[in-house]
Amino acid sequence: MIRLGSRIAVVAVVVALVAVALNAAAAPRPQTPPPTPVPPRGSPSPFPTALATPSNPSREPAIPAAAALLADLDTGQVLFSKDPTAPRPIASVTKIMTALVTLESLPLDRMVRVDPRAVFERDDFGASSTLGLRAGERISVENLLYALLLGSANDAALALAIEVDGSEVAFVHHMNDRARQLGLRQTRFFSASGLDDRGHSTPRDLLRLERAADRAGAFRTITATRFRGIPAPAGRDRVIQNRNALLWLYPGTIGTKTGSTEEAGFCLVAAATRDGRRLVAIVLDAPREAFSSAATLLEYGFEGWEERTLVREGDPAGTLAIEGGTVPVVAGATLEALVPLDAPQPSSRAVADPAAAFPPAPGEQVGSLAVRIDSQLMGRAPLVVPAVPPAPASAGPWWARTVEAIAGGVVDAVRALAA
Repeated sequence: MIRLGSRIAVVAVVVALVAVALNAAAAPRPQTPPPTPVPPRGSPSPFPTALATPSNPSREPAIPAAAALLADLDTGQVLFSKDPTAPRPIASVTKIMTALVTLESLPLDRMVRVDPRAVFERDDFGASSTLGLRAGERISVENLLYALLLGSANDAALALAIEVDGSEVAFVHHMNDRARQLGLRQTRFFSASGLDDRGHSTPRDLLRLERAADRAGAFRTITATRFRGIPAPAGRDRVIQNRNALLWLYPGTIGTKTGSTEEAGFCLVAAATRDGRRLVAIVLDAPREAFSSAATLLEYGFEGWEERTLVREGDPAGTLAIEGGTVPVVAGATLEALVPLDAPQPSSRAVADPAAAFPPAPGEQVGSLAVRIDSQLMGRAPLVVPAVPPAPASAGPWWARTVEAIAGGVVDAVRALAA
């Protein structure tokens, strides 16, 4: 028989072990991204373990990248830009368009049989960033998108391109057609993966592309994910790690995509949210990892700007001259925008709609009110007519005016004689 003291000791040990297990389960997730290589034989991503950001985030920052942009993800308002319209290679940031075209073309649950053209051999260019797809393997569109956007898998890009349009060449045409539809005038794609550095874009175009992709709920969900297990044809699942280190290092990060080639340098599109505000930072051709630059921009947007109401619906805006007359106008909508903390008072200028003519209907928009701070346009509010005044008196033709003048003169002469 086991003595009472021995039993108590055993129970104490068991309780201690359970407590350790519970503490381990409750331990917080790592605060820095683990340097896990992309499977099956990829190289580790350039993950930093800390971010270098200015001590005063409210001041406009100096960004070492060749081009950069910071904007409100919901409204598109630009808060910072550096060489925003010069085309540059964008490396795997290309995959944002690959994902958008795929999401618009295929259901997530569709099963893809991997085409041999999508398989990379060990020595192929771009093989260091692959999922390790095998010819004939069956895999869902959803899992291919996770591999594409988290692990930047080049074989996933090819598999999706072939599934959507039959070949990468046809898919690239599709990508460029979609770019034109979105108004990306300085963007051109030459591959689905971004391995071809002839593909290029600008920070301003990438803002439009990111906002279009953001409207697809699946895109937001995928790019906010840190890890994804993807079934392999045999054996254990392939675990994909997101290459966007800001998901670990910058609180509030919600996506989106990294890219890097020797020609493009380090590129990053990163989005974050704080207090209901969603911002996106775009960094192209950074001399070193772009994460600190993106974090600096995001912090500047959150700490150096505040939302203000610049115009309220119904505010009187004076009168506006339109064709045929002058009408009173008021703001037809409230205009809110992000404004620098130290910004001067805004100025406004009313601009008539060339098509507006007298008499407008009550409530009709006849122009817009452009609001600026310094030289930066903060937004426009519609100008509407609250009530229509009487039509201006017509001067009439010259002969009528002459007769009227003569008659008036005669009347005045008769009155003078009578007096």
